[in-house]
Parts: sequence; structure tokens; C-alpha cells
Amino acid sequence: MILIGLGSNMGERDQNLQQALGMLEADSSIRIEKISSIYETAPFGVMDQDDFLNMVVAVNTELSPEMLLQKCLGVENAMGRVRSRHWGPRIIDLDLLLYDAVQMQTNNLTLPHPGIGQRAFVLIPMRDVAMDTQLQGGLTIDSMLAGVTESGEQEVRLWKKVEWDSTRKCFV
Repeated sequence: MILIGLGSNMGERDQNLQQALGMLEADSSIRIEKISSIYETAPFGVMDQDDFLNMVVAVNTELSPEMLLQKCLGVENAMGRVRSRHWGPRIIDLDLLLYDAVQMQTNNLTLPHPGIGQRAFVLIPMRDVAMDTQLQGGLTIDSMLAGVTESGEQEVRLWKKVEWDSTRKCFV
């Protein structure tokens, strides 16, 4: 299973998510298989910014992990993402979370994504699309989530249930 996390906290956040999905799927080498609901969360790390909308998508591709990462970065660049501050505001953020059972670490990419286990805003939408997936060390999403939510610091609110219409490239 290949999972990509998306987030936005600038402008029309839901439209930003939708545009990013449309751009991914416009690439003939990427097919969106399943999408999570959209969740709203307070910022992580840097708190003096607007709340985020987050979601996770499962995709199918023959691209290598590195090539898929480049496609994700291309979407961010095309949408005008500016990296002015670590964990700062962003029009769109695409993170390659999982790529099947691949485990790797390079200068540009670590798989699985190293922050999965500490972020309820990733784990909750992941559960929507990959409930039975085992993560680092054979842990389930729910077992990782239990550890994160016990701290009570990350409130994740359902913002909207959506489905993806691949023919029209939009949420329904």
C-alpha cells in the first residue's frame, strides 16, 4: 500500500487538497485508489498559524519511491508552496508516508515516514484508508494512535466526509 498525506492551512484549504489530488491523478503514472475523510487539526510544531485540513490517500503507481516523491514535490511547487519556516504555514504539503513494505533512508526520503507514530492528524486519516496496515515494528494504526491520543495534545476533528470522483477530479 502506498500512502500520501496531504495538508493545507492557507487560503481555501479544501480546494487546495482537491487541486493537489487532481494534479496527482492527472499524471498517468499515478492512480488514486482510496481517500480518507478530511480532518481539521491545530498546527503541529509551530503554533502561531491557522488550523490545518489533513487527509491521506492510497495510490497505485509503478513509479519508484524517489520518483513519486519528486511528483509530490512538483505538485507543491506548481501550487506555489514556499518553504519559509520549518513546520510553518503552507498552501499544500504532500508527504510520502508508506510505500508498500519499503524501508529506506536517503538524504531526501525516509520510509516509512518517521513522524507517523507521533501524529494523530496522520494516523486518523490513515485508518480511513488502511485500517489493517501494520506499521513500524508490526504495530497497528490503532495501537500507535492510542499512544498519541493518551497525551491529549492533538485534537483531530472530522471536517468533512468525502469521496473522490476520478472522472471529474473533484470531491463529491
